[in-house]
Amino acid sequence: MSNWKNFDTNQVGQDNGNIFGLPFTADESQVVLIPAPWGVTVSYGGGTHNAPAAILKASPQMDYYHPSFGADTWKLGISMLPLSDWKDAYDQGVALREKAKAHIEILEDGHIETAPEEINKVCEDLHTRIEATAKDHLDKGKLVGLVGGDHSTPLGLMSALAEKHDDYGILQIDAHCDLRDSYEGFTYSHASIMHNALKMPQVKRLVQVGIRDYSIGEKAIIDASNERIRTFFDDEIHQRQFNGARWREIVNDVIGCLPDKVYISFDIDGLEPALCPHTGTPVPGGLTFQEAMYLIQEVALSGKTIIGFDLNEVSPSQETEWNENVGMRVLWNLANWAAKSNHLEPLS
Repeated sequence: MSNWKNFDTNQVGQDNGNIFGLPFTADESQVVLIPAPWGVTVSYGGGTHNAPAAILKASPQMDYYHPSFGADTWKLGISMLPLSDWKDAYDQGVALREKAKAHIEILEDGHIETAPEEINKVCEDLHTRIEATAKDHLDKGKLVGLVGGDHSTPLGLMSALAEKHDDYGILQIDAHCDLRDSYEGFTYSHASIMHNALKMPQVKRLVQVGIRDYSIGEKAIIDASNERIRTFFDDEIHQRQFNGARWREIVNDVIGCLPDKVYISFDIDGLEPALCPHTGTPVPGGLTFQEAMYLIQEVALSGKTIIGFDLNEVSPSQETEWNENVGMRVLWNLANWAAKSNHLEPLS
């Protein structure tokens, strides 16, 4: 057990092995984060498998005051499970990435080839492992989030929540729809996460915000969904703003589409590319940091309950910590506003 009551919040950020340099073990924490260092099926830029470690390293460089709980915010207890426990998954993913990359290159050359079944099987095993880990901590009464990794990684957490809750909705902040069926032959592709999530009947609605790069087939899926999928396309959002709509009005419309229980899936490329220049598939446009944080805040304050969340597709750079700096601040807001929506109280 840690001696967290003696923690000095005004000291230099501590590189103590825990997220944000906080002094809590997982048992002491109310919010537990699962690291998912995985990026096997990424189809453009890579590096997402390094995100949990990079976010962890950058995270102490942040002050602890937050509007959700004020000066007591840090006392919520937030911890990330040890990266060392996922070293085997990291190594396996790095090895398989080369096979996946070779398969993608064959497809890009115009040839048709079946994806290696080994990759689909190992990806399934990872999701099963994440689901079991999430269940364990949910059963202990923890609020659970996930730190990816590519956008395929939160499916296990979503599945664990589907066993705990009869129904919930997903708020997806993203540049892409991710509605493709086994993209590039990979059942658990990063571009198929919402297709896979919608197979769960407990997911009553998918509300997407910031979408600006999508296929003809994905648009057809949205149109045929009978409003199970409600997409706030980026160009639609900006057209409304150009015509005088305030962000508050648009946020109200987004919240009005969500059920009482909400899972937030935050792909960093939902933000403007200047905030995440090394993400795998950056797209011009997107939300500002403050727009995205305001949306999360207002969901939390609306009376809805944020039952879980993920941050994914952060891709660190060799030259700067900018990508992970932005990512860890998104994560900080997700964790604290989710805690607020669950009426958690700072530890005493």
